[in-house]
Amino acid sequence: MNCVFVQFRCIPGKTYEVAAAIYDREVVSELFSTSGEYDLIAKVYIPEGKDVGHYLAENLFDVPGISRTLTTMTFKAF
Repeated sequence: MNCVFVQFRCIPGKTYEVAAAIYDREVVSELFSTSGEYDLIAKVYIPEGKDVGHYLAENLFDVPGISRTLTTMTFKAF
């Protein structure tokens, strides 16, 4: 499995609704609220053989209340 981190910027006032919707989909390993430009960050394991972009688009990016995302690919854990 490949690990990616996805940050979410939410429409003002919708962060808790977005977090609940993301968590309910059972796609993320961990989900945190954050400070700064983005409101949430999720750790997501992409199943082997799945295209990262398609997987995220099909499972996360259609959650109402998300205004922007930033995906960070990972390579090696130390």
